[in-house]
Amino acid sequence: MTQTAKNTDSDQPQHSFGADVSRLLNIVANALYTNHDVFLRELISNASDACDRLRYAAIQQPDLVEDNNNFRIHIYKNTDKRTLTIVDNGIGMDKAELMDNLGTIAKSGTAKLMEQMKDAKDPLKLIGQFGVGFYASYMVASHVTVASKKADSNEAWVWSSDGASGYDIREASNDDLDMLDGARGTVIILDIKDEGSEFLIDEKIRQTVEEYSDHIDFKIFNNTPEETDKGEGKPLNKASAIWTRNKSDITKEQYEEFYRHITHGMDEPLLTSHWKAEGVIEFSSLLFIPTLRPWDLYDPSRQNMVKLYVRRVFISDKLDGLMYPWLRFVRGVIDSQDLPLNISRETLQYNPIIAKIRTAVTKRVLSDLDKLSRDDYPGFITFWGQFGAAIKEGLYDADAHREDIFKICRFYSTHEDGEKFTSLDQYIERMQDDQNEIYYISGENVASLKNSPQLEGFRSRGLEVLFFTDTIDDFWLQNAQQYKGKTFKSVTHGNVKIDHSEETDEKPTSDQTSLIEKLRSVLEDDVSDIRISKRLTDSPVCLVAPEDGVDMNMERVLKIHQKYAGGSKPVLEINATHPLIIKVGDIDAGADFDDAALMLLDQARVIQGLPVKDPGSFTKRLTKFMEKGL
Repeated sequence: MTQTAKNTDSDQPQHSFGADVSRLLNIVANALYTNHDVFLRELISNASDACDRLRYAAIQQPDLVEDNNNFRIHIYKNTDKRTLTIVDNGIGMDKAELMDNLGTIAKSGTAKLMEQMKDAKDPLKLIGQFGVGFYASYMVASHVTVASKKADSNEAWVWSSDGASGYDIREASNDDLDMLDGARGTVIILDIKDEGSEFLIDEKIRQTVEEYSDHIDFKIFNNTPEETDKGEGKPLNKASAIWTRNKSDITKEQYEEFYRHITHGMDEPLLTSHWKAEGVIEFSSLLFIPTLRPWDLYDPSRQNMVKLYVRRVFISDKLDGLMYPWLRFVRGVIDSQDLPLNISRETLQYNPIIAKIRTAVTKRVLSDLDKLSRDDYPGFITFWGQFGAAIKEGLYDADAHREDIFKICRFYSTHEDGEKFTSLDQYIERMQDDQNEIYYISGENVASLKNSPQLEGFRSRGLEVLFFTDTIDDFWLQNAQQYKGKTFKSVTHGNVKIDHSEETDEKPTSDQTSLIEKLRSVLEDDVSDIRISKRLTDSPVCLVAPEDGVDMNMERVLKIHQKYAGGSKPVLEINATHPLIIKVGDIDAGADFDDAALMLLDQARVIQGLPVKDPGSFTKRLTKFMEKGL
């Protein structure tokens, strides 16, 4: 193949890489320096995807493969020129796709990756979350040339770059076309650096393919397409879809390499689920739960990452409806025996078989996670820390699976002082005999919630309270209000009856009633009510949401994320036996009492994590009372 000359200062590339792209290429080439094999795995994976996509396209357009429907991949070296060549006869790329796929990198994620890379202790793992793909070539190559001809095009193009300053692109010559495997596909030529010399040895190529790419569903040859056509050489891999094999014939290492093949990552799967559904519908499923959370897990545009096959023919890797959005971190393959091969991607998501597959797969994933929680607690806690918030989204919009989701949900609670997770079943086992409510408090983090004054009365009576610290918690509670007949109840919402043995509420004394009336006259614009608290034992005051209002943390979340303009006035609860409250009650109505009342309200706001209404006035009142006290 005729190659573009390497760039000099006077011969700049036609197209420049962005600054982030150049830096990322440098990191890929150096951070993965000790694992050269990765580049070949990635290139084979890309070649396999190209064959998959053409095999699907040929269902609707058989003429795309009429010259050759025998999909395959070739890898061969030229020791004289120090080049390694990878050839596939897949779908190929046109000029725009070459520029888009090879001229840019991680379109939506480059900037975010670079930002995280600054403080990364292990760049290898971080890169693994984004995938290294084609750019891993520069670990072993000083220059890369790609020639490609799309299956439905009469034009062919050549892309070339040293992976540093930019890239060139030109129309392919006859010599370039001679390198293709037939009338379509892609050829990648790597100019091998000294540190990559081992890949100019056939035995090293064979070992790498056997170790990393044995599961690839297309034959991989260690010779040229012409030599293969003459009957020379045998495939280096088994060339059978791994999900169609018996579990007993697959090693842990083979599962892990397939996982890396579909994720382009460097981590190991936390959970592998390989099974076959038989009965009303039939499909094979090989799914993985990652160890590392994808960088875009909470990106609104993120789609599910499970590939759909129909009788081993790749159909789609971004099918809405195949997996619930809250399982968007699951990776793997589902291969249906019932769907028609010629179904269009546009109508596929509305096919009732897809909904049945989704239901069956969801039940299996949740069952496997429940089993993991019992058999491997550390592994499950690792999973929950990474993906628990996403799983809880299902409590909001997947009522058919709500009970199974609740089984695997974990929360911190006052039982272990927020140090260990607990399940809802464990919470219910510890409930008091006359308790019918699951108490919780929601906020930003466990550390701040542990010190909430609203918990004091619950702690003193031995009532456990769950800590809800994920934003989604405030939303799923609107739809999922009970578990096993027990109602979720916020300890910061409404007039909670803590002592279940009390038949009637104790009425305030005349002095307490007088104090409440005086406080109301000062704070009527800021609070909806003032009452004696059953929650408080040590603190003088706290704020809670009125019974008909929005819970306080929910209101805070809505204001931040949805520009919520509403806002019900909170209820101020006072601890009638606290020395400070008693002394405030002794102050006669007037300026001093007004200041004391406002100080109590500001104190309650500060404890709740809310800003004081008027910092300047608050500071003056605080200074005044400190002067008197000192």
